[in-house]
Amino acid sequence: MLHFDGTTNNNTNLNMKSRRGFASMDPVKQREIASKGGRAAHEKGTAHEWTGEEAKEAGRKGGAASHRRVPNVLEQ
Repeated sequence: MLHFDGTTNNNTNLNMKSRRGFASMDPVKQREIASKGGRAAHEKGTAHEWTGEEAKEAGRKGGAASHRRVPNVLEQ
């Protein structure tokens, strides 16, 4: 069977990912939809509100993760 992206059902294109649904949308359209969801959650009262302590901890973890040294395969 021929698919919209020109691939077939055989396994020749296993490494290719098809962009379907939300992933195939324009980034601006994605942001608009996500923003509507965020606003709706706040209006409903179910949105998460970060405390200062939670934000501090998240920033610490993110900074530590982004500065962790990843071994380079070429340096062996």
